[in-house]
Amino acid sequence: MAKAIHSMIRVLEEARSVKFYETAFGLRVADRLDFDSFTLIYMSNSEAGFELELTVNKGRTEAYDIGDGYGHLAFSVDDADAEHARLTSAGLAPRKLVDFAPAGAVIARFFFIADPDGYQIEVLQRGGRYM
Repeated sequence: MAKAIHSMIRVLEEARSVKFYETAFGLRVADRLDFDSFTLIYMSNSEAGFELELTVNKGRTEAYDIGDGYGHLAFSVDDADAEHARLTSAGLAPRKLVDFAPAGAVIARFFFIADPDGYQIEVLQRGGRYM
């Protein structure tokens, strides 16, 4: 059986992205591999073994075109209201909280936030299939 271990995104500025993921989601640098033309930064926290790999291509000065193929990363939290308030207080501008209830009953409570490079991140309250 295969095991998902990480997702990679390309970022323009290492320090800016590391700070965002530390502040927003408590991720810490687990490993940093520096090569001639690029650097890989693996970030994780104690909640899961899954890592976020930030790739910084050296010498790049223009923002990446995320395109229309990228969807989003997702993190689950105990209290979406508290996290929304915390991220707002940190100046990270999360979008509005949504109660998703397509058949009348709420099946998900979530909001989105964008990282410094424009990647969309869904923050879901833990419950049901979103643990």
